[in-house]
Amino acid sequence: MTFPIFEAIMLICFGIGWPISIIKSLRTKMVKGKSPMFMGIVWVGYLSGIIHKIFWRPDLVIILYIFNIVMITIDLILYFNYLPNLKEEEPRKTRTDTKKKKN
Repeated sequence: MTFPIFEAIMLICFGIGWPISIIKSLRTKMVKGKSPMFMGIVWVGYLSGIIHKIFWRPDLVIILYIFNIVMITIDLILYFNYLPNLKEEEPRKTRTDTKKKKN
């Protein structure tokens, strides 16, 4: 059995972004610019990779898939936790924008 080095590199590169996104959400308590639809699609992709590794090509790369799916799950939880902050931010911007237009 050969080790899928390029698959591992790809998962590591994608995986670097999730902790950064989580840290940003925790620090700012804002989720503006995040897409739960995108995160959900990527989550399904990682789940498919895990299923593939379990049933057809078991190797250690499954650890990277599991790490990534856990990170996306945390990011999705933070998204829905901080979503009220995003809804509060929008009206404030609208009021500020209308004041600027009047001047």
